[in-house]
Amino acid sequence: MKTLLAMLCTLLASSLISGCGFQLRGAANLPFDTLYVQAPVASQFAQQFRRVVAAGSATKIVDDPKSAAATLVLVQELREKSILSLSGAGRVSEFQLRYRMSYRLLDKNAMETIPVSEIVLSRDFSFNDQNTLSKESEEALLFRDMQSDAVQQLVRRLQAARLPPQAAKPLS
Repeated sequence: MKTLLAMLCTLLASSLISGCGFQLRGAANLPFDTLYVQAPVASQFAQQFRRVVAAGSATKIVDDPKSAAATLVLVQELREKSILSLSGAGRVSEFQLRYRMSYRLLDKNAMETIPVSEIVLSRDFSFNDQNTLSKESEEALLFRDMQSDAVQQLVRRLQAARLPPQAAKPLS
């Protein structure tokens, strides 16, 4: 009896999960075959973006902008830290971290497909000046996490980009 009840519960749970429309993100279908990423030389964001696109899509990252169907220009990347609250003694008790990156997308003819756009992420974290070293590590971890989130957001935004017909992928 318990086995039958367990099987029915399992069957019910699996049918509910399959009916909700959930599916894994899968590969990114970017609307161009080749992409050139124009960024500052030591941009960690650009390196991570290149790895994500190379590993998770059919789009090839190229080193020559003339051979690319589109050019992603990383305009600016900023990390900001501001005081969010103070304790009764006047010491900082919370900070807000902000990660901003702006970009634009150009087609093969250097025509702007996506004008300068910005991705802004923020995280709040508590601060205790007696744990300074661990809080610095937490801050660095939060900035890396926001950078990863920004990369994923940028990939999703590029999936929705519309290029002129001569620069887009041929329909198969």
